[in-house]
Amino acid sequence: MRLLRAASAPKCWAVIGTWLLGSAMPFMTWQATAQSAPDAGSIQAALVQRGASVPAQDLTHWIMRSLDHQGLPFVVVDKREARVFVFDRDGRMLGTAPALLGLAKGDDGIKDLGDRPLAQIKPEERTTPAGRYLAQLDRNSLGQTIIWVDYEQAISMHPVRSLNPREQRLERLASPSVHDNRISYGCINVPVQFWRSVVLPAFRGTPGLVYVMPEVQALASVFIGLKVQKEAAAK
Repeated sequence: MRLLRAASAPKCWAVIGTWLLGSAMPFMTWQATAQSAPDAGSIQAALVQRGASVPAQDLTHWIMRSLDHQGLPFVVVDKREARVFVFDRDGRMLGTAPALLGLAKGDDGIKDLGDRPLAQIKPEERTTPAGRYLAQLDRNSLGQTIIWVDYEQAISMHPVRSLNPREQRLERLASPSVHDNRISYGCINVPVQFWRSVVLPAFRGTPGLVYVMPEVQALASVFIGLKVQKEAAAK
């Protein structure tokens, strides 16, 4: 993955290139957690307190037990719940927030989408692919700060932006329903203030990992280490 290169106007930036840095979003709330000891019990307590699904809890515990994150900060993206969880290198939850995801449901991506004109990307191709991704802060060709999740597929994480009022991206993020959070070309949109106060500090000066959970496939079929761990525990 070419994480350190400047992008040549990937698909998500062409669609939503207007920053909403001045948006107060009074109807939007997110949750940031206080520092606590990163033992298994405190990690579990934070996950439960912040409403993490059972699969998200399972994935997070596997990441920490196996040290799969390699001592880096990491993000868990729960597509079924349209929510992201950000952790520091020790497994402390730094915060959680709703997210906007790819319009189409599915766990597989298409490698050449980043090179296609927007008009050639079909609605059913606009997925947020599941998997484990090495990620790092970068700037796109417009100078906007992003986190590349998968460069080849032009999938990134960035603060929500709105160019087309009909898309109602801010309203979708504020809605309590997860069913209206599917609108992007595959990129992961988070609230602006959450990006500023949680995501940016976590990834500043360091790479990290982004774990995108599947919504069609089984969790253990995407994260094989989790399957191995469960099979070992069953013996």
